[in-house]
Amino acid sequence: MVKAVAVMTGTQGVSGTVFFCQERDGVTSVNGSISGLKPGLHGFHVHSLGDTTNGCNSTGPHFNPTGKEHGAPEDGIRHAGDLGNLTAGDDGNVEINICDDQIPLVGPNSIIGRAIVVHEDPDDLGRGGHELSKTTGNAGARVACGVIGLQE
Repeated sequence: MVKAVAVMTGTQGVSGTVFFCQERDGVTSVNGSISGLKPGLHGFHVHSLGDTTNGCNSTGPHFNPTGKEHGAPEDGIRHAGDLGNLTAGDDGNVEINICDDQIPLVGPNSIIGRAIVVHEDPDDLGRGGHELSKTTGNAGARVACGVIGLQE
């Protein structure tokens, strides 16, 4: 079993901790919580770079090792890092419980050393018709991020 963690910090008091766990070559589970969000939907993605020298803006584009268009987690055509939306409650908190087979913690497409990012707005899952729909889901500003690192 391989485990990883990302401590998320951001603007306007958004913060949280996200845990990743992968059994051998299987699906990666993503669990955790984020607080300080505005109520509603927020895009949630793995970004290519673990660089936070300029805050979340330096984490690069969505993790996309196969060069596909942006989509929903259940789509056959999507960035590996496309994890859809999180729904923050009226209190601004969200609990994360996701399983995904495109974000391994081992191997050539490992997400270790990359960043997890929560966005200000909903991800349109590539279906919004906006010029950014097929690249970012038009999910708006990056309000919190954390570098994904190995965990004991």
